[in-house]
Amino acid sequence: MNDKLKEVKPSDLTDNLIRLIASDWMLVTAGDRNKFNTMTANWGGMGYLWNRNVVFVFIRPERYTYEFMERNEGFTLTFFDDRYRDALNLCGTMSGRDCDKVTEAGLTPFFTESGLPAFAEARIVLECRKLYASQLTREAFLESEPLKTHYSTKGGLHKIYIAEIIRCLAR
Repeated sequence: MNDKLKEVKPSDLTDNLIRLIASDWMLVTAGDRNKFNTMTANWGGMGYLWNRNVVFVFIRPERYTYEFMERNEGFTLTFFDDRYRDALNLCGTMSGRDCDKVTEAGLTPFFTESGLPAFAEARIVLECRKLYASQLTREAFLESEPLKTHYSTKGGLHKIYIAEIIRCLAR
């Protein structure tokens, strides 16, 4: 069996996208060959907007990855088999400011055709180019429960990034 990543159309992915993001988790990775950071996320989605295949992800300004998202035009989303759950957990609990969590997680970085950082162990890699970004605001919440539940006194509100999927790689 050939287990190399191959380019596919995003519309050809057969995964349950809600389970893929919410339960299986993903790594959001931004930066370049000189320096990048990754973080585990399970808030986001995929769809079709502005006549493009898009993803949307949410990142708090306190996260180290936020700096890389702000400085770079693109980022990747990587999805893994369940055997990498410990690596995803580590990438979600440790900060790249304090350690080399990619090495500690046992992941192998590579750079896509567009020069974006991704991981060789991934089963799906989405190369994304930012189209829109906006800071969530307390005033814009139409229902108070998410604000009370997810935004207590610790940490700021997330910023949403909507990005076009420019390339999809899958096993």
